[in-house]
Amino acid sequence: MSNRTDIIIVGGGLNGPALALALAQTGHTVTIIDALPFEQRQDAGFDGRGYALALASQKLLTQIGIWAEVAAHSQPMNEIKVSDGAPGRTASPFFLHFDHAEIEDGPMGYMVEDRFLRRALMDAIEQDPSIDMRNDCRVVAQETSADVVTVHLDTGETLCARLLVGADGRSSGTCQRAGIKRTGWDYGQIALVCALDHDLPHAGIAHQHFMPSGPLAILPLPGNQSSIVWSEKTERAHRIHALDDDGFLDALRPVFGDFLGDIRLVGKRFTYPLNLTIANSFIAPRMALVGDAAHGMHPIAGQGLNAGLRDIAALAEVLTEARRRGEDIASPLVLERYQQWRRFDTATLVSATDVFNRLFSNDNPLLRLGRDLGMGLINSVPGLRRNFMREAAGLTGDLPRLLQGKPI
Repeated sequence: MSNRTDIIIVGGGLNGPALALALAQTGHTVTIIDALPFEQRQDAGFDGRGYALALASQKLLTQIGIWAEVAAHSQPMNEIKVSDGAPGRTASPFFLHFDHAEIEDGPMGYMVEDRFLRRALMDAIEQDPSIDMRNDCRVVAQETSADVVTVHLDTGETLCARLLVGADGRSSGTCQRAGIKRTGWDYGQIALVCALDHDLPHAGIAHQHFMPSGPLAILPLPGNQSSIVWSEKTERAHRIHALDDDGFLDALRPVFGDFLGDIRLVGKRFTYPLNLTIANSFIAPRMALVGDAAHGMHPIAGQGLNAGLRDIAALAEVLTEARRRGEDIASPLVLERYQQWRRFDTATLVSATDVFNRLFSNDNPLLRLGRDLGMGLINSVPGLRRNFMREAAGLTGDLPRLLQGKPI
């Protein structure tokens, strides 16, 4: 059996469905292939996972019709506080404090739980006749000819399209089957992820504490809850994760502090090994990579999903403009436009997160002095501070139209 569509997207997480909705709005037909069963994607149970969406990403979600469905469940990030310290040691007097009141665009971003964002994407896809969602199946082979790309599924089906997009994560099979090599390394760190109830309100303030073993992000969720991303050295992280919930909280409290009162676990606990991995090319014949399939980075600045949504906005715009000009949307010239748009920005972001993690994940007194003085300098110069805030909000650089809040 052979089925033909304009674009096949491998990966039904967040980036794949968002790209499908953006493309369907401009007249493309799309098939999404996802390994997970539909029921698992639709699970609405709370598990504590959340995303720090930059303001530009929120604008994209508005344009593809998703934001109205998740806005009521979101938490604006009105301030960001960045500090340097260690358990049992007085925090450095030098810090960064970003207040959204200093820029005119609104909150720097929003926290949204995974369950609400995923459910909104799935619901929108179900209602769009231009999108065919294939759940609980995997691609086992792909091949390219002069004018078509063909994928073979483990169900025995064969699908054909003009373009194949890999949105299938850091271990992207789409990338591997295309013969694209990757560059990267392991950080020797694991992220411990959970959600907490706390006694005191967070006031919409996101905190990033840099510790010698890795950063701790405390991100506000609706109500008196926060999402935690705690990076620790691999061996200690395994020991902490093996503890029961009370033991986990006992290990967390000296790092977390008491500024939000007593803390309690809510939902599940997760672990994610931290590494850097970037595809040596974001394109191949009749194929493009987006999100973690193209670039996986340290979560130190919470930019993973935001970087993926930048890929989506750029690729959707490039393909739509090519279609309107009557070009082959998967020609090498068209795909190279996408790569040129995203490659430098991605390399800069990946390098910045790598350098920040290496600079702050240590207790060298000279490096500690240098980084603390640097944060103090940025915080004391309004122009520099505002530039960093706009960067955090995703409002700088050569932005695709969707990230500007404009239709393609």
